[in-house]
Amino acid sequence: MSKVRIALYQAQSGIDPAANAERLAAAVREAAAGGAAMLFTPEMSGMLDRDRERALGKARDEADDLVLATVLEAAKEAGIWVHLGSLALKGEGGKLVNRGFVIDDRGEVRARYDKIHLFDVDLPSGESWRESAMYQAGKGAVVVDGTPVGRLGLTICYDLRFPELFQRLSEAGAEVIAVPAAFTVPTGRAHWQVLMRARAIEAELFIVAAAQAGRHEDGRETYGHSLVVDPWGEVILQMTQEPGLAFAEIDLGRISDVRARIPVHQHRRAIPPVAN
Repeated sequence: MSKVRIALYQAQSGIDPAANAERLAAAVREAAAGGAAMLFTPEMSGMLDRDRERALGKARDEADDLVLATVLEAAKEAGIWVHLGSLALKGEGGKLVNRGFVIDDRGEVRARYDKIHLFDVDLPSGESWRESAMYQAGKGAVVVDGTPVGRLGLTICYDLRFPELFQRLSEAGAEVIAVPAAFTVPTGRAHWQVLMRARAIEAELFIVAAAQAGRHEDGRETYGHSLVVDPWGEVILQMTQEPGLAFAEIDLGRISDVRARIPVHQHRRAIPPVAN
């Protein structure tokens, strides 16, 4: 059967991993009770903290991370798959990794993905972001087989602005691409929906984007508006800026219908270098 019910958890993560873990476990249970086969959560589901020293001090190795352990157990007890959008975990050289996980209904990790593209920018609003000062970049794209949503491609937030990654995932057979995020409000208002729709249209697949939302303990404000977009670019779910859980039904059969109407996958050609 090509139709599957999913849930998106729109979080307002704070600086306390234990409190965030409790909220995630509750979301897992609520998603399962609502009939979802898979739950999607945002970037930085375990801790959202712009204070570098505090964040580094709270970060743990993957094997010792409380949030990951809590979600693994909750997924097992509820019998539901979870895409844990990302956690800040200890990396190498005194930096962290921004790592997402796909967890099956037995509470086992099926895949990991480290965010490839890091957001370094000074915004006109006065906000300054230097992800590369705290995080090390991932090195490879990831597609996961056998999930309730078929072949699932993994990205994180700023990866959204690099269509070549989405093309690579599509070429690898992805049917759904997850984009867990913590968009700022100015960039969210300007680009969130249009970029999500563009990536879905270009790759001709589903985009599932669970987001952080609202005012956080560390002082930042995130855009929210978690959404699901189908291969034609239609928004089939969009939340507001309030934290909570929402459900959507995706029909994987829609992918072949769209690709038959506009067969870009058959027409794509290698582009030679630009001549000087």
